[in-house]
Amino acid sequence: MFSTVIAGIGHYVPSNVVTNNDLLQYMDTSDEWIQERTGIKERRYAHRTEETTTTMGIEAAKIAIERAGTTKDDIDFIIFATLTPDYYFPGCGVLLQRGLQMKEVGALDIRNQCSGFVYALSVADQFIKTGMYKNILLVASEKHSFGLDFTTRGRNISVIFGDGAAAVVLQPAKEEGHGIMSTHLHSDGAYAELLAMYNPGTHANHWMEKPAATFDEAPIGEMFMSHAMIDNEQNFPYMDGQAVFKKAVVKFPEVIHEALSTNNLTAKDIDLFIPHQANLRISQFVQQKLGLTDAQVFNNIQRYGNTTAASIPIALSEAWEAGRIKPGDVVCMAAFGSGFTWASAIMKW
Repeated sequence: MFSTVIAGIGHYVPSNVVTNNDLLQYMDTSDEWIQERTGIKERRYAHRTEETTTTMGIEAAKIAIERAGTTKDDIDFIIFATLTPDYYFPGCGVLLQRGLQMKEVGALDIRNQCSGFVYALSVADQFIKTGMYKNILLVASEKHSFGLDFTTRGRNISVIFGDGAAAVVLQPAKEEGHGIMSTHLHSDGAYAELLAMYNPGTHANHWMEKPAATFDEAPIGEMFMSHAMIDNEQNFPYMDGQAVFKKAVVKFPEVIHEALSTNNLTAKDIDLFIPHQANLRISQFVQQKLGLTDAQVFNNIQRYGNTTAASIPIALSEAWEAGRIKPGDVVCMAAFGSGFTWASAIMKW
């Protein structure tokens, strides 16, 4: 059975830098307020019309493919993780395949939000281990800026998120002692509505505290998207921040310890821990809980905000570029987010 290695990695972030102070023109907030609660100083926003989730993913993929020493024609499977696809359907995987002018290969879309990259990594690992595929392109990309509520009403969510993409090329290891050691996936749907974007959807307002309409009041088609949803402020993401925080600080350490225990390791064996960049305060809490030093942890949420599925691979790419990851290093990744879903992966670079 083959181990799975990251043969190439790359990331892309838009050139448009949006600082906390830039947001003052849209909402009642402050740089101090945002940094105190999230650690974020700035984020990147994609061009409104010229950049999409897919086009950003394509740019990251080009870098990863080149660094892997391969070509797009060698890729035999695509996995695309995002919660902000270009279209409601089809998914971004086929759009990426078209955009890169690749051969006819399978394309799988992953919808696990903040945990998307680790979930996708686990899926790819199984394909590589079984020998089904030999060159998997895994892309994680998000364009949040087009769908946020830029008013004081929506500031608790809107100040957190940014845009960006990253990609990895996964291959069978050429030598023993390298690659993905294990992945660990979990979910608990009991809390699904605490961090969600309800509309558009097929739930017919089942979960709404303020229903936009009932079946007796509106045609079926208007249950999917209507002016009433906009009037009732139901077309933006919702988050119960305190509830998410409380759950995250429990499940984050748990799933990391699960990965370490599975591989007979301790926190001291981690050369670099890359948490999902959801909130710097959560990352700092987990770091303290595990007894990790600053040298063992990589955070970049200060500059990019939360890019959900793309956050771990963007950080992984930056850490590798900065020389923070060397051959033989034990790298641990973990995420927690909407669903709730949470996951971890541990690998030897």
